[in-house]
Amino acid sequence: MTTNTPKPREVFIQGTTSDGRTFRPSDWAERLAGAMSCFRPGGQQGGLGGAIGYSPYCIPTSLGNVKCVVVNEALKDLEPMAWDFVMNFARDNDLQVIEACLLPDPPRKP
Repeated sequence: MTTNTPKPREVFIQGTTSDGRTFRPSDWAERLAGAMSCFRPGGQQGGLGGAIGYSPYCIPTSLGNVKCVVVNEALKDLEPMAWDFVMNFARDNDLQVIEACLLPDPPRKP
């Protein structure tokens, strides 16, 4: 039996303000994603290396020359306050937020 549960959407927080200025500091995306690193499926990982890496719900990336953070809406269900934090960060800093879907990389030719 299949369910028609919609896939959680993704939003891209872009490092560009509504008037086109580049947001500073230049490592803002890594800092924001780092603050969200403990929000993972199954909760925070303990032990050696448990704090290394980003959450799959909040990933820093670049689109062209624009720093971005991809935030998966599943974060809202996991921890609503974390979702509110990243969305309020974008709003408070006048960053552009767009709904999108991150496409996989095309296969590489041998």
